[in-house]
Amino acid sequence: MELSIIIVNFRSKAKLISCLDSIYRANLADISYEVIVVENNSGDDLSDLTAKYPGLKVIVSERNLGMGGGNNLGIKNSSGRFILISNPDIVFESDTIKKLFHYLAINSQAGLVAPKLVNPDGSLQLSCLKFPKLYIPILRRTSIGRFFKKQLDYYLMAEADHDLVQSVDWVLGACFIVRRADLEKNNKLFDERYFMYFEDVDLCRRTKHRGQEVIYYPEVKVIHNHMRQSAMRPWYQSLIRDRVAREHLKSAFKYFSKWKNIK
Repeated sequence: MELSIIIVNFRSKAKLISCLDSIYRANLADISYEVIVVENNSGDDLSDLTAKYPGLKVIVSERNLGMGGGNNLGIKNSSGRFILISNPDIVFESDTIKKLFHYLAINSQAGLVAPKLVNPDGSLQLSCLKFPKLYIPILRRTSIGRFFKKQLDYYLMAEADHDLVQSVDWVLGACFIVRRADLEKNNKLFDERYFMYFEDVDLCRRTKHRGQEVIYYPEVKVIHNHMRQSAMRPWYQSLIRDRVAREHLKSAFKYFSKWKNIK
């Protein structure tokens, strides 16, 4: 098997179906592949999907493992030499997967490759970024950030050429491809200490730490129908009422604690 496509579902069945439709329409005739969906204990009934999508494997987790843990479960049940991670809210263009696959296959220095992300209206999502400083989560989650636009723009690479293939610090984990040979201990990709958020920052940092490049590859794009759940309420409400926001801040603490003494 050349390629395993892993999708973790959590209360996203309608978006998942759009994602699967785009995969099964894609130009993958010259690549042997499998598609694995992990139902991350969200209550969605996905039992009807295996009849609609030939060869689809659905794994039902007994508990919510978080984004990293859910993807690791899918990887454990996969066999491809290359692994494509996709959120269920991604819609692929016909040649996107094939071009990501071939780029990684012929570029040995690349350890992780991600496409350009666009909104449903075609506008750009800023999906390649600088590694965050300790103050970045505070600036992004509070009104203080409006006084530090220069620092936030630098972090978000807002002034970069987003049509240029380039090595970056990290990319949003909504869609990317890696080699199975680069999986770490216990055949896992993600550090499961992060339940949600920062697992993608950590993965990219580990990729660069072992001497490989994180490549932003805008020659292909995907639609990312994304809602930033962790920022739906003001920060002072989120800490009390919003579990997603609390998990975001907990993951930030774990990330900075882990990497504080590592260059």
